[in-house]
Formats: sequence, C-alpha cells, structure tokens
Amino acid sequence: MKTLKMAGRAVPALGQGTWNMGEQAACRQDEVHALQLGLDLGMTLIDTAEMYGEGGAEEVVGEAIAGRRDQAFIVSKVYPHNASFDGVQEACERSLRRLKVEAIDLYLLHWQGHHPLAETFDGFEALKQAGKIKSYGVSNFDLENLEESLAYGAPATNQVLYNLMKRGIEFDLLPWARERQLPIMAYSPLETHGREQAVLLGNPGLNAVADAHGVTPAQIALAWVLHQDGVIAIPKAVDPVHLRANRAAAEIELSAGDLAALDQAFPPPRRRRALDMR
Repeated sequence: MKTLKMAGRAVPALGQGTWNMGEQAACRQDEVHALQLGLDLGMTLIDTAEMYGEGGAEEVVGEAIAGRRDQAFIVSKVYPHNASFDGVQEACERSLRRLKVEAIDLYLLHWQGHHPLAETFDGFEALKQAGKIKSYGVSNFDLENLEESLAYGAPATNQVLYNLMKRGIEFDLLPWARERQLPIMAYSPLETHGREQAVLLGNPGLNAVADAHGVTPAQIALAWVLHQDGVIAIPKAVDPVHLRANRAAAEIELSAGDLAALDQAFPPPRRRRALDMR
C-alpha cells in the first residue's frame, strides 16, 4: 500500500475512521472486530476523537489494539472547549485512559475554538515533552488558520473534509500544504450523510469509470482520494465486506482518462470556497 511520511513516520495512505463508533453497546464487538480486520489488512492508522461517542470510540479503539499497540498509529482529537493549556493536559489523560495506551501518536485540535492557538500549542508541546503524545496537528483549519498556526509550531497534519463532491481545498489549501510537505487527512472520503452519499455514488460519470474497472463506484471514489498527492483517506467501515472493498480500492490505478472523466463529473474549484466541514 502507498505510504506517506507524517510526524516523522511512514503511515499508510488508507486508514480507518471511527466516527459514530462507541455509541451503541450492541455494536461494540462488531466495531472492535472491524478495526482489528483493518489492522490485518494494513490499514494501521486509526483516527478517533474524544467527541466520538463522548469517548466511546476511543474505548473501542483501545479494545481493538489490545496486544497490538505496536501495529497501530493512533490519531485522536481534543474538543476546542478543552483546548486551554490545562484543559489539553486533562483531556489527553482521559483519552489515554480510554485508549489504554501510554502515548497517542498524533493529537489534533478538532477545530479552532475560543482558546488562543498559542495556548493550545503550548499545551501540545508540554504533552509531547512529557511523552504523552508523539506529535500534534490540527483539524478543520482553513488556509488562514494554518498560516496562523505556523507562528506557534509546525502541525504534523490538517484533517479536513475532502472527496469528489467537496473539492474546495484544491484551490488554495491543498497546494499550500503540498508545497510545505504537510500531509492532509481526508475525512468522509465517501461522504457520510445518506443523501449526499447517494448523490456521490449515483453519479453517472463515476459509475462509468467504475464499470470500466469492474469495481464499485465507492471504490473509484476512494481510489480518487488516494490518488491525490499528500493525502491520507480515513473512511469508516464496520462491515467486513466494506473494509475489504476499501482495501482493494488502494490498489486501483486510475488513468489520465479516468481522472479527466471524474473532473468532468465533479469539476474542480475555480474560485476560493469556504472550508467544508461535517
């Protein structure tokens, strides 16, 4: 599988998301098994957050990686209202307990809130010096936010909403990040909400490319995100069939003709847009 360098480590371009996990006890073992299968398939980057299931998703991740910590690259995120200097320390400790790990590989500010970014980054740096996190970054930052962040530290990544239907970052943020070799983590690479996902996967142009490759529209949509230079995709899947399909998408090679057809079906931005967020 294609890998990217992030936070000084090689990580797979295809990881696993956990949004909506840890919310229903009846689903817990299926979610744990899904993450474990993902690890088996080489999708060793697992993204979570204290917001997901109010910590429930982190508990699912902790159970899934038990005895396999060295195989997983764990990303978690702190709520903006917990992002004061002291709040970051306390939130991280709670996440560590739920994950049952000694350190988080990459800790992100989920989005920018009212606490000064300098204070948040000071908190991150203190956690890093204490060995509680190995690196830190941001999420849902537009270009102005990113440029501001450079005054206080060098974020290891910016996690944003990015897929064939939401291509706004290509106008300014993505080129800026590539120039600085800052990896972008793409959440919801297949959309999330039912109506938007149906529009994406029902697109005739996408389906034509999928038919030509003998794969599903979802696999082509994911392969397109993975094709983008400097981008890591973190789709969430619990069904083993979907997990294996996602993994297979990482091996699809899109031709120049495929890419042109997808650009026609989903035109790239011609002007600056506000950052899409879920």
